[in-house]
This record gives sequence, structure tokens and C-alpha cells, in this order.
Amino acid sequence: MLNKNIKLIIAGLIVITSIWQFIENNIGNGIFLLLLTIIPIFLYFRNEYILLAFLKLRKQDFEGAKKWLSYIKNPESALVRKQQGYFNYLHGIMLSQTNINQSEKYFKKAIELGLSMDMDLAVAKLNLAGIALSRRRKLEATTLITEVKKLDKQNMLKEQITMMKEQMKKI
Repeated sequence: MLNKNIKLIIAGLIVITSIWQFIENNIGNGIFLLLLTIIPIFLYFRNEYILLAFLKLRKQDFEGAKKWLSYIKNPESALVRKQQGYFNYLHGIMLSQTNINQSEKYFKKAIELGLSMDMDLAVAKLNLAGIALSRRRKLEATTLITEVKKLDKQNMLKEQITMMKEQMKKI
């Protein structure tokens, strides 16, 4: 995996090479190189290992997703702030199956770093509400559930929210 700054340097070098090709009257090469610049810039904003981990999670392959995330050795230097949020979000999802304490830490860190999609933020807060509910922190769970309602614009989490409310009544 390349550092995020190296990806920008590679993009800059490709742009400089394309300008050189334009000066040499190799217009086709220059255009191709400008289009090729899109790849490192895209990978600057969307980390390749996080994308591959999301693909594995869609197939419910937690071990494969964990393998792809393990390739990211130092997330603070290798990832942009939002990517760090998704890195923690994915770890939280995977650990929510086995270790609730660690998953809570990862979800809180993901929310703190920020997630770009409202649905991902809603899922993270819903998981935190479930963790708070399992620890009998009813007030924290209700505030998190109201935040989830605001973030869930397509009502995709409506069923899970009603289940949480039913469990809250039992406490």
C-alpha cells in the first residue's frame, strides 16, 4: 500500500509527463496520461484495501475483510480522515459479532473521525445504541436512537429501531 502523499506525488508526476507529451506534440499520449491521473487521485480519496474489505463484507466474508484491513499497518499516516473513520467502522462491524467492548471503541472512533454517508453513521449509532442497551444505559440508548431516526431518511433501519424500542420497554 502506498502512503497517501505518495499517491499525490505520482499523480503530479503523471500530469507533468502529460504536459511534456503535449509540448512534444504527442497529443494522444498527453490525453491518455491525463486520464491515467484519475486512478491515483481516486485511490487518494478511496483506499483500495477499504474498498476490497467492503466488497468482502457484502458477501458476509468477515475473515476476508479482516485480511484486507490487516494490510493497512498505520492508518493515521496512510489514510485520509474519512478513510480512518471507515477503517474503524469496518473493524467495529466485524468485532460486533464477537467482542462488544472493542466494537464500541471502534464505533465511537469512527463517529468521531466522521463517515461520509448518513446511512453508515446511522448504522454505527444504532450499533452503539444496542451496546448501550445491553449495558442498561437507557438514556444514552434513547439519544442515540433519536439521532438514528434523523439520519435514516429512507427508513431502512425502521425495523431495527422498533426492536430496540421494544427492548428498552423491558428494561
